[in-house]
Amino acid sequence: MAGPTTAERGVRTPSRRPRGASGPPARGPWFRRPRLPGRRLLLIALAVAVLLGGVIWALYGSSWLRVEQVRATGTRVLTPDQVTAAADVPMGSPLVSVDTDGLADRLRERLPRIASVEVSRSWPHGITLDVTERTPVLLIEKGGKFIEVDVTGRRFATVAKAPEGVPRLELTLTQSAASRRFPTDRLITEAVRVRDELPRRVAADTRAVVVRSYDDFSVELTRGRTVVWGSPDDGEVKARALTALMKAAPEAEHFDVSAPTAPSVSGS
Repeated sequence: MAGPTTAERGVRTPSRRPRGASGPPARGPWFRRPRLPGRRLLLIALAVAVLLGGVIWALYGSSWLRVEQVRATGTRVLTPDQVTAAADVPMGSPLVSVDTDGLADRLRERLPRIASVEVSRSWPHGITLDVTERTPVLLIEKGGKFIEVDVTGRRFATVAKAPEGVPRLELTLTQSAASRRFPTDRLITEAVRVRDELPRRVAADTRAVVVRSYDDFSVELTRGRTVVWGSPDDGEVKARALTALMKAAPEAEHFDVSAPTAPSVSGS
């Protein structure tokens, strides 16, 4: 038995052009006008260009997004006015054009007390300077004033009054071949390391770190006590030996851990 015809299956067949007929072929129901993707792409490109131009004009050409306020936060010794003055941000300039990295570099150069600074844009009109100041861990007394030394050994500021609770660093260096091998900057850095490696309770009682040479560091404590530390090497071992000595002889006045495997005490 023959199957259903094409017409019965509902499949549309293209109109055939009669033989000998002139003119364009007849359009069947399947005919679709060809799309013009180029025109649509052109319209999209024009819209994007207009939008982009508007954004660029708003950022650089308009008066909407310009610097009108500079604010400093995080200060302790410095004042916010000192920080904003050193920043010297051009007021009225486009906010987007401010060089935040360059601004941070300028602040660290002009104000050595600043250890780090985060510069951010506070849209639509502000710049925020969030500073972190250096903290002194040792003081070098000179000419009645005090040079502050931070945890990296950097001398970053001179103040008229010693900050409370910060030990002095006394440099009584001898002139020798070893002094040329270990310059002052190196010895200051090592003094900071010695101070950091002291046991916590000892560090709290420290009044001064005395440096005579690389192999001759000592620590002056409250109540007239002293600690002979020797070189900055083996700090952790020396700290443990000092803790044991102070526990065994709490009334002693002189502790020697320069040879930590054979520490000694004297005075009472």
